[in-house]
Amino acid sequence: MTAEATAAARPAYQKFAVDVAASAIDGQGAFAAEAIPARLKIGEIRGESISVAEARIRATRSERIMIVELSSRRAIDFSRSADPMRYTNHSCQPNARLCIRQGRVEFYALRAIAAGEEITVNYGETHHEGRLACRCGAPGCVGRL
Repeated sequence: MTAEATAAARPAYQKFAVDVAASAIDGQGAFAAEAIPARLKIGEIRGESISVAEARIRATRSERIMIVELSSRRAIDFSRSADPMRYTNHSCQPNARLCIRQGRVEFYALRAIAAGEEITVNYGETHHEGRLACRCGAPGCVGRL
């Protein structure tokens, strides 16, 4: 498939091709399927809009959650999303950042990301409250999420 055909096959909000594959960090990961220049939007994840109260209930029912709180009242659950960016793992030295903009969860490259490289973000505060070991393996890893 040509680069043009690959670009035409992905949703408009997914700006660069991203593959899902086994990750050395945790489970599955999002990997750049093509080179991504620094500071550009990689893509978004879309999911079910729910209340924060419902999000916290769901977080207690699942070992692996994919929820981002947009505000003190709204969250998005990506558990059923087909977007590859939902598999983005945490790193203490990430190559991308997660940005909440107008109710959307977007990802931007912090630096150039090579084809085949895992895309990572710093999750910041999580529901784990420091109880989950970080497995990113980055130099200077803080050790906990």
